[in-house]
This record gives sequence, C-alpha cells and structure tokens, in this order.
Amino acid sequence: MKLTIVGPGKMALALARGLEKEHELTIVGRDGEKLLHFTKQLAKHAKTALLDKYDIEGQTLILCVKPHALKETAAALKGKADALYSVLAGTGIKELQKSVKSGFYVRAMPNLAAEYFCSMTTLTGDEERREEAEALFGSIGKTLWVQSEKELDIATAIAGSGPAYLALVAEALADGGVKEGLGRVEATRLVEGLFTGFAELIAHAHPAIIKDAVMSPGGTTAAGIGALEEKGARDAFIKAVQKAYEKTLD
Repeated sequence: MKLTIVGPGKMALALARGLEKEHELTIVGRDGEKLLHFTKQLAKHAKTALLDKYDIEGQTLILCVKPHALKETAAALKGKADALYSVLAGTGIKELQKSVKSGFYVRAMPNLAAEYFCSMTTLTGDEERREEAEALFGSIGKTLWVQSEKELDIATAIAGSGPAYLALVAEALADGGVKEGLGRVEATRLVEGLFTGFAELIAHAHPAIIKDAVMSPGGTTAAGIGALEEKGARDAFIKAVQKAYEKTLD
C-alpha cells in the first residue's frame, strides 16, 4: 500500500520502521531538516513532504501528531483522504471527523514495539475498513479490534502505555540484582532473557497458572511475591491502568 504518515515523532518512526518493509511511505511534517533526519533512520527510501497545504486527496493517512497539535495540523491539510488511521490517544472519531476530511475513520493504538514487528495494536472505527486495518497493523505485530472507543481508551492504558510500565519493572529487577552483588551487564542480560521467555509463557498460559507453577511452598519465589504484595505492587499496576485511562478522557 501507499501510506502517508503525518508527524515525524517517536511513534511515527517506530511505525515507519515496521511498515516500510511491505509498504511505500511518504512522511509529512513541518520541518524539512527533521524530515531528512527521520528518513535517514529508515532502512529504505521514503518520500517526504512539507505539511503546509499538503494535499491528502484519496490517500491512506496515518495521523501521528500530538493530540494538542491536531487542530493546527488539520488546518494545513487540503483535500479528502480515502481513509484516516489515527494513533492520537484520547482523540475520538467525532473530533477527527470535524478536523480532517476522510471517507473512513479508524482509531489505532500501537506501541513502540512496532519497530520490531511486535506491536500490540488495538483498533476500532468504521467496520468497512476493519479487514484493511487488521492487515495493515498486523504487518507490525498483533491486532485486537474492539467495538467501542471506550474499550480502545482502556486498551491504550494497558498496551499503549504498557512498555513504560514493563520498562520500569525491568529496570527495577536489574537494580535488585545489582544491589545484591550481580554485575550490571549480567543483571541486564538476565532481565532481557526473562522478558523474551515470558512472552512465550503468557501466550500459552494464564498468569495465575504461571505464578503457581513457579511459586513452590516456602521457596524463593514465595518470599519475593510476599514482598511485592506487602508493598502493594498488584494494586499499583491496577491504579496505573486506571489513571492512564482517566487521562484519555481529559
């Protein structure tokens, strides 16, 4: 497909690196130097265009600007897109319809793992473009189509923000190893291996089953789980999802 990505930010770069393998990309932004720097980070050549009065007529558009920049960005676009895929957190389809002319609208919430074809992308919007949306974002990882924007906003708080939560867990585990005397390099490699293996475990078993399988009576894991429960780790993650979801409603 020919795709136009509007907004050369971090999420756009992760998407572009994943999508460039199968699709022809045009990157649109306000700053020519930033666009050049952006394309230099891609494996394949991508076209670039300045945003000022950019014509989106008949194009498949992936909108990757910050939510607060939507109004200004939309004002610089002319024409009517064939389809608009928006990754703007907390920005509803009705607002998108008022801002950018398009035949169809789909909201998408990928994450930074798109760069490695491992994004967990949640989708919702016009059912007519569901198959295309799932194929498009399926080329950079797994997809989940939900029936409401509320569900997508909740998913944003889990899979969209999730890499930051898991990064905090990974950093803390490595720090714990260093605190007890393990080298930083060794601790980091252990955590990397842990996360790689856990991806397979969670794909095949319920979290509770995994925990119970590792947690033998009176063992080391039981002691560690006890410390996490004492500090309210489970409740903290539940509240993190709650707060992130509430932020999408601002």
